[in-house]
Amino acid sequence: MNWEIIHIDETDSTNRWLVANRTEGQNPCVVVADYQTAGRGCGTNKWESERGKNLLFSMLIHPTEIPVNKQFVVSMAVANSIAAVVAKYVTSQVVSVKWPNDIYVGDKKICGILIENRLQGGVIKDSIIGVGLNVNQLCFVSDAPNPVSMANITGRQFDREQLLQELLEAFQQEWADLEGVRERYLQQLYRRKGFFRYRDAYGECTAEIVTVEADGHLVLQDVDGRTNRYAFKEIQFVI
Repeated sequence: MNWEIIHIDETDSTNRWLVANRTEGQNPCVVVADYQTAGRGCGTNKWESERGKNLLFSMLIHPTEIPVNKQFVVSMAVANSIAAVVAKYVTSQVVSVKWPNDIYVGDKKICGILIENRLQGGVIKDSIIGVGLNVNQLCFVSDAPNPVSMANITGRQFDREQLLQELLEAFQQEWADLEGVRERYLQQLYRRKGFFRYRDAYGECTAEIVTVEADGHLVLQDVDGRTNRYAFKEIQFVI
């Protein structure tokens, strides 16, 4: 991909910036901000980031070859690529992908991803992929339950521009092998083996992951052998 990379000092949200400024172009584009005044996570969640410390960026691609019922492949490809780059530097702990696409180190969240797809004619017309990766921030003051940064873990500071280039290259490698994306995703899934606590609309349960389906649904089996299938936001990990 021949990326157009735009650096800006501040915006409310890099995803919203792309919607306002770049969605009609055909070239893949990346906007990187030093600070977001209203950075978003999934749903109503907000993303805390100290100015100039972390990687806050959004990518715009036009995956018109991806049908609507396969759109979760975008999420898996992004998560795989970010996990691979983080694992390159964070070698003391396990880096994993918490369904659907958070990046975890141990039981702490180091990266959040927010994907917004615009659909047309049964395919993805535009995909805006927002990434918040905790890089050099050392202190987190929001009520987020379990944040951590690369600097927290390694005791060193990182060149954010170099990391961005590595993340884009890793994403391109994933995109070049979409056939293997789901297998790689499942191999590095958080809690992929063993029974753990979860919470759904009926309360807490102890279950293990059976699989993540191609369309993104999470399949769990509880200790009594019952299998349940969940869409995003229908199940919570109890950590």
